[in-house]
Amino acid sequence: MLKLWGRNNSTNVKKPLWCLEELKVPYTRIDAGGAFGIVGEPEFVAKNPNKLVPCLEDGELVLWESNAIVRYLAARYGEGSLWNTDPARRAEADKWMDWATSTLAAPFRPVFWNVVRTAPEQRDMAAVQTGLAECSKLLTIVDQTLATQPYLSGESLGMGDIPLGCFAYAWFEMPIERPDLPHLRDWYDRLRQRPAYQAAVLTPLT
Repeated sequence: MLKLWGRNNSTNVKKPLWCLEELKVPYTRIDAGGAFGIVGEPEFVAKNPNKLVPCLEDGELVLWESNAIVRYLAARYGEGSLWNTDPARRAEADKWMDWATSTLAAPFRPVFWNVVRTAPEQRDMAAVQTGLAECSKLLTIVDQTLATQPYLSGESLGMGDIPLGCFAYAWFEMPIERPDLPHLRDWYDRLRQRPAYQAAVLTPLT
């Protein structure tokens, strides 16, 4: 059976978890990273020398990097659903996967870490405000796209929605001030109605 190494409160682990749940692929998840350790043990380092989660094992294949795992799962098990066989349409989805990682993740990180994982008296609120301003500006771009189509992947949910969809949960549920982005909110509400999203992403923020 397919194995996924990683703790379920990690945004990066939630990506392949959600993908697996959408595709209904049988899998076993093994707690690793954070308080669970394991990532520094020789057996795990042999799988992923970066000592990070997630890490996927599917038969002889061992794969790390969350977006690469999502792409692989979608291509292997999700043709016609998460994986669009039209290269142009697939590229439209693909760009949002990379955008979430290369553009949004950096300003999002100090907001999440300070608001969720740092005691109130130790929070760097200047970093939070800077991050909020940048995230708000960036998410306006997403809102504009979602004004013309229901999903980042196009007319139906696809792999392009998964990385940003995992960030969206924290964005909308953290006690922060957010701009009014109605199309982004509608998209998030659609995601919340999906059983796979509920199972993989809507876990307590920690």
